[in-house]
Amino acid sequence: MKRLLFRGTVLFSLLLVFQACGTTRSAAEKKMLAAEIEDGVANASFIFEASYAHPTGYRSVYLSPYYDVKVTPDTIRAYLPYYGRAYRAPMDPREGGYNFTSTEFQYRYQPGKRKGNWIAEITILDLDRAVSFNFDIWESGSARLVVTDMNRQPISFQGDVTIKEVEER
Repeated sequence: MKRLLFRGTVLFSLLLVFQACGTTRSAAEKKMLAAEIEDGVANASFIFEASYAHPTGYRSVYLSPYYDVKVTPDTIRAYLPYYGRAYRAPMDPREGGYNFTSTEFQYRYQPGKRKGNWIAEITILDLDRAVSFNFDIWESGSARLVVTDMNRQPISFQGDVTIKEVEER
């Protein structure tokens, strides 16, 4: 019995060591990723893939991997859910979330307060209401999006930013 317990402990320890070794990145890889993300944010060409929604006044919701915002220099394509209080209900039930393609928008980019942080602000101009997307992006690729809508409570999303897929699609 002691032998079985010892082998189990050794096996568990080895699994932890191998798992930890496989997830670390070298300093050069981190630097390259940070430069790639900064370039993508500066040029308005990135994809935000949402993994969690944080509605105002409600608990967080885990999202399927299909919700995203694709930002290119000439187009914004958003496909995000909405959870929270709407002050004006849409006439079409399919318009419950943020599902639109916009070609008229203002894009502002600036460095964040800390090193390795960038802020991108997008104001959508061709919708029937005022909507703004505020991205807080980190050099690791993680990001937070706060959506402010005139007809709804604000909602925020947590997820990751990728750069390479924008060029391919």
